[in-house]
Amino acid sequence: MSVWRNLSERTVYENKWCTVNMADVELPDGQHLDHTVIRLRPVAVATVVNDANEVLLLWRHRFITDAWGWELPSGGTGAGEEPAAAAAREFEEETGWRPGPMRLLLAVDPMPGISTSHHRVYWSDRAEQVRDVPADAFESARREWVPLAKIPELIARGEVRSANAVAALLMLARLRGV
Repeated sequence: MSVWRNLSERTVYENKWCTVNMADVELPDGQHLDHTVIRLRPVAVATVVNDANEVLLLWRHRFITDAWGWELPSGGTGAGEEPAAAAAREFEEETGWRPGPMRLLLAVDPMPGISTSHHRVYWSDRAEQVRDVPADAFESARREWVPLAKIPELIARGEVRSANAVAALLMLARLRGV
């Protein structure tokens, strides 16, 4: 079996959001290389599908890629916070809607070759609007209920760019028979 071994790591940068380390990695043939490792806290992602098979999405700009796209509410889990609770909290903060009971849809590691970023995506089939303007309205330009049937077209046009959103929305469309 061909296994890379992480012999040690040293931190080269750290803040409250991430730690960047350099790892001394031994390859199966005995060679060594320095490998960047970005350590992040787990991410909780949430979506709600209503009776009309629509999902509540955020339209937002990402300055890093200088791109607009549809995303799902998400954020880091707090210390000791259950991922499902974090997903529900983020959904309410970013949309103004309080989701019903959250169920795990999938777990993904979007960049396992360089990052420990682990995403757990939760969903609910109901939500209640609790405020007209979300607490974290700065997170998106608008929020919109989008039919699941339109998701493949939005992905094909590059309007859903986030890997966790692409995976989750396609899975939900399949589960809901859309």
